[in-house]
Amino acid sequence: MNFGEKLYELRKEKNLSQEEVAEKLNVTRQTVSKWETNQSTPDFDKILPLCELFGISTEELLIGKKVEEKECESVKEEEPEKIPTKQEIRRKSAEVVSTAVFIYIAAVALLIVAIPVLKMNPMVVTALFLCMIGWATAKIIKHYMSIPKFQETEKEKQETEIVKSIEGIIDAICVAVYFIVSFITMAWHITWVIFIINGLLCQVVKLFFMLKEEKDEK
Repeated sequence: MNFGEKLYELRKEKNLSQEEVAEKLNVTRQTVSKWETNQSTPDFDKILPLCELFGISTEELLIGKKVEEKECESVKEEEPEKIPTKQEIRRKSAEVVSTAVFIYIAAVALLIVAIPVLKMNPMVVTALFLCMIGWATAKIIKHYMSIPKFQETEKEKQETEIVKSIEGIIDAICVAVYFIVSFITMAWHITWVIFIINGLLCQVVKLFFMLKEEKDEK
């Protein structure tokens, strides 16, 4: 909508004639007619009187958009994203970790069963196995990288230390088992699966403590 059309619409809304508008602005009717047909534009000193006459802002008159609407849109754009609570994050973490644990177990089961039982191509099975492991790991990494920082309570700090200690023990045991089994069987091409099981056990420990915290809060 151009300026002339906007001016015509405003005049009609106020039920004013061109003569009445001209009288209030101390101009001729022909001048108002030229404004509405875009043959000319009002002088600068007539803009504010026009706005006062129609009860609008200069922006609405010149651009044709209400300031209030623009401000509302600005508020919507600048509205901060809702920050999830600790409880919501804990539930989401439990969901992500439990899903990842299931994928890990399914991947290991596929590797154990597919080749000797289902007689599938080893290369295909290995590719599927790595894709599943990568998918589960990516889900965990993406989730934990998106979690906002919260001030931990003393209880949460203690539980974090316990989880780290348990994970450290699991890591040490898995490394020892890896080398022992590898040297005994000389199956270095397959014993690396132990490290996948190591990651699975660590995630199970985290999931256990998450569910424990959820139960304590309830």
